[in-house]
Amino acid sequence: MKKVLLDECIPRKLKSHLSGYDCLTVPEAGWAGKNNGELLSLAENAGFQVFVSLDQGIQFQQNLTGRNIAVILLRAKSNRLADLIPLAGKILMSLSSIEPGLLVRIQ
Repeated sequence: MKKVLLDECIPRKLKSHLSGYDCLTVPEAGWAGKNNGELLSLAENAGFQVFVSLDQGIQFQQNLTGRNIAVILLRAKSNRLADLIPLAGKILMSLSSIEPGLLVRIQ
């Protein structure tokens, strides 16, 4: 089962829509306030395989080449749960096939 880390801007209740995956939020992991580079390293070292975020800058700020973690970048009207739930099906499809070092955009 893949370990998935949800960025701190994503409501933790989204986890209930990602059944079949071991999901944890950044605050639950104790990493709130960390920048993306440090966060990705902490997540990799803790065995997470996928990082899910709404931070559009991550694709320009982080080089994922050679990393053991993948990123799913969500684009929604807001970070409200109601705006993210419609993306859950696409997130689940991406989680089933995403490989380390890749970034997948979902909207």
